[in-house]
Amino acid sequence: MQHLPPMARFGGLIATDLRDVTGDPSALDSAGFWAVSADFEGRLVCARFGDIRPDPVPAPVPGAWRGPGTSSWTSSLDREAYVAGVRSIRAHIARGEVYQANLCRVMSAPLPDADGADVDALTALLARGNPAPYAGTIRLPAHGVEIATASPELFLRRTGRTVESGPIKGTGRTADDLLPKDHAENVMIVDLVRNDLGRVCATGSVTVPELCAVEEHPGLVHLVSTVRGELADGAGWPELLAATFPPGSVTGAPKSSALRIIEALETAPRGPYCGGIGWVDADRGTGELAVGIRTFWIDREAPGGPRLRFGTGAGITWGSDPEREWAETELKAARLLAVASGTYQASEGTVR
Repeated sequence: MQHLPPMARFGGLIATDLRDVTGDPSALDSAGFWAVSADFEGRLVCARFGDIRPDPVPAPVPGAWRGPGTSSWTSSLDREAYVAGVRSIRAHIARGEVYQANLCRVMSAPLPDADGADVDALTALLARGNPAPYAGTIRLPAHGVEIATASPELFLRRTGRTVESGPIKGTGRTADDLLPKDHAENVMIVDLVRNDLGRVCATGSVTVPELCAVEEHPGLVHLVSTVRGELADGAGWPELLAATFPPGSVTGAPKSSALRIIEALETAPRGPYCGGIGWVDADRGTGELAVGIRTFWIDREAPGGPRLRFGTGAGITWGSDPEREWAETELKAARLLAVASGTYQASEGTVR
């Protein structure tokens, strides 16, 4: 895909004219406009672009994106393995090792037209079929980064010294589906995010302006909270990322214990899924990184040929029902996989 030029698209802007690529987070405090992709496992790619201009996501061009058929997707954990994983996490909770852990699976499918696959064309389909507040594209084929995200979740927003996170915990088809377990899970993760931000923010500055607000998204609802703080003197992007990554909502609490459990149970790397994806304008001291959920990425190094990948998961607590958690991962994936296959038809906000 070397013939497709590097670009990024976020928040109604398109960035072209690639100037620099680095894995050093201190670059985000220097100068210029950066697209940022941080894999769950820690790989950071920051790309500085020279030309930034308004450009709304264009209408999909028929035939520009050829996605996998809906039946060609495979999962790193099948239903039996996922349900067993949920039971294992509940056993860890019963032993007092963890309060909550996120269990995820990575889905993948061969690309029918790998040479012509352009994640920005997929972004155009996602913008119509699954609009999202933190949607975007990063296309850096030479650096192994080709991402189209329809993320609904804010990982970090920075405006000067003010930082904000918007953790999501609790998912249902409607607000009536949300259980006490969902609220308890959200509060647990808010405490974790408060603690993470407290490591890098001025003492006493971390607040929770909104707790467990119901947000409607295409085909489902989420519980969303807001955590805000003021960066301590001397703290910048390197310290902020070190204190908060990976995002608490997609790991668990306590985070260190949850990460150990995740590593033992999950059979595929998450990659950009559950990492951080977004932009930083170092000149203005602003930035917005989404949690990399509802995210597709192209893996051109996959055995057997290039594949399109997509992650889905759920937060597991003592109150989790294993089959219901599997169903939640299916709910989160169904609409997006249909969009990527080109078969999705909008129908009053239902999941197809």
